Amino acid sequence: MKLARFTEGGRTRIGKVVEENVVDLSGIEGVGSSMRQLLADLDGLRPALEAATAPALPLSTVTLEAPVGDPQKFLGIGMNYRKHAEEARAAGIPIPTSQLWFNKQVSCLNGPFGTVTKPSVSEKMDYEVELGVVIGRRCRHVTKEDARSVIAGYLIVNDVSVRDWQHATFTLGKSFDTHGPTGPWITTDDEIADPLALEMMSMVNGDVRQQELTDGMIYNIYEQIAYLSTIMTLEPGDILATGTPSGIGAPTGRFLVPGDVVRMEITGLGHIENRVVAEKAAAE
Repeated sequence: MKLARFTEGGRTRIGKVVEENVVDLSGIEGVGSSMRQLLADLDGLRPALEAATAPALPLSTVTLEAPVGDPQKFLGIGMNYRKHAEEARAAGIPIPTSQLWFNKQVSCLNGPFGTVTKPSVSEKMDYEVELGVVIGRRCRHVTKEDARSVIAGYLIVNDVSVRDWQHATFTLGKSFDTHGPTGPWITTDDEIADPLALEMMSMVNGDVRQQELTDGMIYNIYEQIAYLSTIMTLEPGDILATGTPSGIGAPTGRFLVPGDVVRMEITGLGHIENRVVAEKAAAE
């Protein structure tokens, strides 16, 4: 299934995407307004969700929202692709010797087609296409072998990064408002044969900047879940941004400017697309 949050007629609801339509699931008993709660109850709700066919609305008539509107955690891992790590090394950034995690504050969440604001305090706003893993059940001390069993599904993340603030602290540079586009929906784990064999691509104004398979990770998603769950309890709806490949703007100075359109695609997950606007324009 492709589980989405959408707004139509002033109401935000949960639905499933089928071809070019979204089926409204809000009338099914047990489906409320929280995607986090739906994911926690997904096993029991699945038969009713899969059987639903109506009411269906054309995707063109609704606004797709961030699939998880209120995650308790939005975490990202740094320099987790081999080529990207070498790219960083060439720029004088040391490669970490273990998993390097940071918070993206949940207030940075953005929809799959929302505008991204370029801060007035920086000229170094960058893009990063990432496979997002959405946790499906409360868990702690998960082994690598069992890690896939706690995954609800996958989405696309643009880990927008303000590089000159990131150098002060990763969390601040990763957490400006609007700098966490996610979506376009959650593709449930059963629809993805191998999440480590997906092609990722990012484009800026139609120019391909990043293109790589998810098998280029240094620490794969199962190792990431095992590592994090050693430290903290993972909850349904938590989002893990699992790293970006080479081709970001920082090494070449090709940073984002107002008017740029950033499109990101991952095999089987669809695409997200966000236009960059200046901070003053966004406030007007």
